[in-house]
Amino acid sequence: MRSAVIVFPGSNCDRDLAHAISVHTERPCNMIWHKDTALPKDIDIIFIPGGFSFGDYLRCGAIAANSPIMDAIINFAKKGGYIVGICNGFQILTESGLLKGTLIRNSQLTFICKHQSLIINNSQSIMTKRFSESEEITLPIAHHDGNYYAEDETIKELEDNGQILFRYKGNPNGSKNHIAGIMSSNQRILGMMPHPERAVDESLGTTHGSKIFKSIIESF
Repeated sequence: MRSAVIVFPGSNCDRDLAHAISVHTERPCNMIWHKDTALPKDIDIIFIPGGFSFGDYLRCGAIAANSPIMDAIINFAKKGGYIVGICNGFQILTESGLLKGTLIRNSQLTFICKHQSLIINNSQSIMTKRFSESEEITLPIAHHDGNYYAEDETIKELEDNGQILFRYKGNPNGSKNHIAGIMSSNQRILGMMPHPERAVDESLGTTHGSKIFKSIIESF
């Protein structure tokens, strides 16, 4: 699997994500600076990491969504390329219009950082194929604006089309329908707020993230 991680000013999970990918693929991951205007040739999948791109000024991910590299990423998506956005990466995908909905301030108006129980809502995606339907897993979350919101019509569309991948158990941030992760209608663009790259070693408290990376790798 030939992969790339996009790096923005303020990204703080880029190296963690690249490490998690490399550990599972035994192949180095390309690191792409946000001011680049082209992607490496023959890339299979792009990852957009968590962090606080551009200090979360304006709306989270709004400035990053207008970085020079995003034109290449949008073209990659239009050609059917696979993209995974995690936490701030999910916010960037919604701000750029590559995924529907938006991520707003947590309902408690506080930053949340903890291990969180999730339910697998669709086990047929490239991220969840190693899980069982309705399986409960644990992944870290760390966000201030992780409250997924969309109009009722969009929520119904996501539900009807099986585009909701993960749901929170207990809904820590007020997300509509407990949504923690979704995918595009063509199933090639995926976004999630929890951090699988922080859950690939027993010393981190959970290894459930490893199954997500293994699921992705097996898709290529």
